[in-house]
Amino acid sequence: MHKKTVLANGLKIVAEPMSHMQSVAFGIWIKVGGRYENPSLKGISHFIEHLLFKGSRRYSCRRIKESIEGVGGALNGFTSEELTCYLVKIPKQYLSVAMDILSDMVLHPLLPPEEMKKERTVILEEIKMYKDLPQYYVYDLLDKLLWPDQPLGMSIAGTEESVLGIQRQDIREYKETYYTARNILLSVAGSYNYDVFMRYAQDRFGSLTKKATTSFARAREGQKKPGLHLLRKDTEQTHLALGFHGVSRTHPLRFAVDLLHILLGANMSSRLFNELREKRGLAYEIGSQVKRFEDTGAFVVHAGIDTSKLKEAVSVILSELHKIKLAQVKASELKRAKDFYLGQLELALEDTLDRMLWIGESVITQDKVYTLEEIIKEIRYIKANDVREAARFIFREEKLNLAVIGPVKESREDLERICRI
Repeated sequence: MHKKTVLANGLKIVAEPMSHMQSVAFGIWIKVGGRYENPSLKGISHFIEHLLFKGSRRYSCRRIKESIEGVGGALNGFTSEELTCYLVKIPKQYLSVAMDILSDMVLHPLLPPEEMKKERTVILEEIKMYKDLPQYYVYDLLDKLLWPDQPLGMSIAGTEESVLGIQRQDIREYKETYYTARNILLSVAGSYNYDVFMRYAQDRFGSLTKKATTSFARAREGQKKPGLHLLRKDTEQTHLALGFHGVSRTHPLRFAVDLLHILLGANMSSRLFNELREKRGLAYEIGSQVKRFEDTGAFVVHAGIDTSKLKEAVSVILSELHKIKLAQVKASELKRAKDFYLGQLELALEDTLDRMLWIGESVITQDKVYTLEEIIKEIRYIKANDVREAARFIFREEKLNLAVIGPVKESREDLERICRI
C-alpha cells in the first residue's frame, strides 16, 4: 500500500514499499511540460530537462552518470505535454546516493553557458532526426491537425527557430516559475526504509518556497470537417496516423476507451491487425494508441504500408472503426480484451520502476492512486454497450484527421474522398 504525504511547503510525496525487491526506483516530477509554453519558448521544458544532467552544485556531468551507472543503476528523464520527470532505478542500498544526485540536479543546476551551447546543437539534431523518421514525424503532423495553433499541436522539442531563440535567462526564469514546491512530487517504489527516505526528502526539499501553481490554456476543439496533412516524401513505405479527439484522463468513458483500443489495435489479436496484416497483407506495422491529458485526449491508429495500397488500407481501417460503432462486441472478445488489460497491468506493476511511474503520474495528475482492486472492479464493470458508446463518441466523421508521409501518387482530393466513416 502506498503512502501519500504533503510537506508544509506543499510538495507532495508518494511512496510504496516492495520489500521483497532488490531495487528501488525514485522520481522527481515537475508539473510542467510542452503545453505550458508559448510559441517563442516552445521546447524550453525539454531544453531544461537536457541541461539538468549537465552538472549541478555538487556533481559534475560525468560524476552524475558514473555515480549511478557505476553501481548498476539507470538514470533518465523525460518531458511530456504536461509533465517533466527525472528518475533513477538503482540497487536498494544506493537510494541515498540517487536522492543526493537527483535533488542536486533539480534544485541546484549550474546551467553552464558552454553546455547550453552544446545541448542546443544536440536538440537541433534531435529535431532533424525525427523529421527524417517518418514513422515518428507523422505523429507531429497529426497533432497539428488535432490541435492547430495550440501548444498541444506543437512538438515537445520545439522548432529550430524557437530552440535557437531560447536564452540562458529564459531558462532560469522558466525554471524559477515552475520548479516550485507545489509543482513538485517525489515518488519512490521498491525496497527502502520509509522513515529514512522521508528525512532525506524533508532535508532536501523542505526549504523550497511555496508558490502558486500555474496552469495552461484549455484545449480548443472546434473541428467541423475531416482534416488531412499530406507530406510527399521519397520513402520506402508510406506512414499514416489517423486520429480523432478522445477523452481526458478522468472522463467517465476512459476505461471503455482503453478496451476499445485493445479490441482495435493493441496486440496481434486485435481487429485491425487481423484485417490489415493477417487477412490482406496491407501492413507490417499496424496498431492503435490512446493519448490522454487533463482536459482532452486522442485516439490514434498508425500504420506503415505499401504506398500503392494506401487508399485500400485507409478504407479498411475506417470500415473497422465503423463496424465497432454499429455492433456490440461479443462477450468472448470483450472478455479477452479485459483479461489482456488486467494481465498487462499486473505484469508491469511487478517492476519497481513501472510502479514508481504509476504512482507518481497518478498523484501528480489526479492526486490519487487507483489500487489494482479498484481498476479490476472498473474494468469488470464495463459492458459491451459502454464500448460501443465510446466508439460512437470518438469516431465521428467531422472529427477525423489523417496525416500521411510517403511517395503518394493520389491527389489530395482523392484522399479526402475516402475520409468518411
